[in-house]
Amino acid sequence: MESEIKINGSQDDGRSLKKERTGFIADLLDWLKTIAVTIAVVVLIFTFVAKTAIVHGRSMENTLFERDFLVLWSLFYSPKQGDIVAANCMGLNRPDGEVIVKRVIAVGGQTVDIDFSTGTVYVDGEALNEPYIKNATVNDEGGFSYPVTVPEGSYFCMGDNRQHSTDSRDANVGFIEREDILGKAVLRIYPFNSITVF
Repeated sequence: MESEIKINGSQDDGRSLKKERTGFIADLLDWLKTIAVTIAVVVLIFTFVAKTAIVHGRSMENTLFERDFLVLWSLFYSPKQGDIVAANCMGLNRPDGEVIVKRVIAVGGQTVDIDFSTGTVYVDGEALNEPYIKNATVNDEGGFSYPVTVPEGSYFCMGDNRQHSTDSRDANVGFIEREDILGKAVLRIYPFNSITVF
């Protein structure tokens, strides 16, 4: 009798060990599936919906700073006046993958005028209220004779740090075309102590 009980007991131990192993493997597979799905979703989002950009330079101070890490919204996005955008700019001979980050001042069809003596920017004859700028727009970079009308499908963009920004005022940048705009900055995620929604 005792030997039968021992045999049955050892069989039960074997079954429970198999169940434990099977349970562990099932849990591991579930965990791996969850990770794979999460990675796939993130890849899809950052391929079709959003992109990322890193700020290079001082041109957007005091709104953005060197090495700020931004999330850009790109799906069904049409740039609007006041938006902060990241764009490719071939005229500046930037390293591969480096983009410019600027603020949209005027969109296609609008007329930009700048009074460099007072630093006032006008769009369609109205002075812009620009509480975000670090300093006044007193530098004429020689790109245009003002007033200038922005062509349809293009944008006139400037940095918030107007005295330290190479932007649409410069002939090497000029108007930024829609296809060169990667998206609107919607979130600063780094540095972590400066997380900001735009």
